[in-house]
Amino acid sequence: MKKPAIILLYLFSIIKVGFGQQGTPVKTPKGVLDDFMTKRFGMFVHFGPVTLRGTEIGWSRNKEVAQDDYDNLYKEFNPVLFNADAIVKTAKEAGMKYLVITAKHHDGFALWPSAFTDYNINKTPYKRDIVAELAAACKKQGILFCIYHTVLDWHDPNYPIHNPYDSTKNVKGDMVAFKTQMKNELKELIAKYHPYLLWFDGYWEKPWTNTDGQEIYAYIKSVDPNVIVNNRLGKESEKLNDQSVGDYLTPEQRIGQLNMNEPWESCITICQQWAWKPNDKMKSAQECIQTLVKTAAGNGNLLFNVGPMPDGRIEARQIETLQQMGAWLKKYGESIYGTKGGPFAPNDNYAVTRKVNKIYLHIFQKKDDKIVLPNLPGVSVTNAYVLGGSKVTYKPNAAGYIIDLPQTLPDANSNVIVLELNKNAEEIPVITAVK
Repeated sequence: MKKPAIILLYLFSIIKVGFGQQGTPVKTPKGVLDDFMTKRFGMFVHFGPVTLRGTEIGWSRNKEVAQDDYDNLYKEFNPVLFNADAIVKTAKEAGMKYLVITAKHHDGFALWPSAFTDYNINKTPYKRDIVAELAAACKKQGILFCIYHTVLDWHDPNYPIHNPYDSTKNVKGDMVAFKTQMKNELKELIAKYHPYLLWFDGYWEKPWTNTDGQEIYAYIKSVDPNVIVNNRLGKESEKLNDQSVGDYLTPEQRIGQLNMNEPWESCITICQQWAWKPNDKMKSAQECIQTLVKTAAGNGNLLFNVGPMPDGRIEARQIETLQQMGAWLKKYGESIYGTKGGPFAPNDNYAVTRKVNKIYLHIFQKKDDKIVLPNLPGVSVTNAYVLGGSKVTYKPNAAGYIIDLPQTLPDANSNVIVLELNKNAEEIPVITAVK
C-alpha cells in the first residue's frame, strides 16, 4: 500500500496536467470552438476489418460474428481500392468541411501502425497507414482532419470488459495500465497526424469513470491545447455541466433541439448501419438535405456517416446522394455555413437560419400559397426574395409576417427565401411559441 504522501503526489501529478499556472482547467479556446460551429457539415467514416462480414463495427463482435472470427478478420483485411484522395474529394464535393475517421473503434483495431499495439493496420495484408493517407488528403484538399478514438476497448487485456453480452467472459483488467495505453496512443495520434478534433465514444460502461475522463481530457490539453474534444469522455453526454467532460454535445441518430447556449453536433448515418452493410437501406437525397437544414436551423453541426466497402470504396449510390447534397449547397450554402439557428425552432414545413441582417427561410413543402411567421417584436422585414431568384411579396399583420410563396418552388428538396431585416438577425431572442 502506498503511503499517503506518495498517493497525494500521484494524484497531484494527474490533476495538474492540462491545467494552467493558477490551477484553472485548460479548455479549448472559445474562438477555436466558435470556428468549428461555422463549418456545419462533416463526414464521419466508420471503417475496419469488420466490413468483410458486413456487420456493425464493434457491436457485432460476440453477436453476429464469433469473437475468434472477428478478432482474426485483420488477417484478411486488404482494401486495395481504398483511395484517401477520392474519399476526401467526395466529402469536399458534398460541401463537407471536416472529416472524422474511426482510427480505433470498440473492437480495438487501429487503422494506423501504432507503436503501442500490435493489433493494427501494419499486421494486415494491406499494411498502408489509412489514417496518414486521409490526413494528407484532407490537408491537400482543404478539409479539416479529425480522429475518432474509443474510450472502451473490448480487445485490450487491461480493459475489464471483453464481452458486453456475457459477463462470464470478462476479466479483472487494469484501468491504470489501460489509461496509460490510451494516453500513449492519443499522444501518438496527435503528434503524427495533428487532428483538428478528437471524437470519443464508449463512455457508458462501469469501469470508466468521470474522473478518468477528466484525466484524459487534461492530458490531451497538455499535448495540444487547441484540439477540440467532443463530450463523450465523461459520463454525462446530454448536457455541458460540471459532470460532463468535453467541448460540445453529440446527439446520435437524431437532430438536436434548437440550442443557442451549448455547441452541438448530430452524428447520423446515411444508411442504417455505421459500418458498411450490403443492401443497407439508404436515406433519400431529400431527407439528407432536410436533415442538414434542420440541424443548422437548430444551431448545430451535422456529422454525416458513410461506411466504405471491404475494398475501400464508398458505394456509388452513397456518393451520388452526397453529390446531390453538394449541388444543393452550391446554390444555397450561404444559408447554412457560418449561420446561427433560430430564431424559430424547425418543424416539418420549414426551418430558419440567420446571419447578420438576414433570415433564411427554408421551405420543405408547400401546403398553402402563403406562410405566416410569428411576430418578431421591434423587427421589420425590408426585403424578401428567393435565394438566387425572384422577389417575394410579404406584409406584416397582427399575427406576424405573411410571406407569399412562389407558384412553383424551384427546389424539390428545400427552398430558401431570404428575409432582410432592419436589424441584426443574430441578436433576436428565440421565439418559442411556434406551431
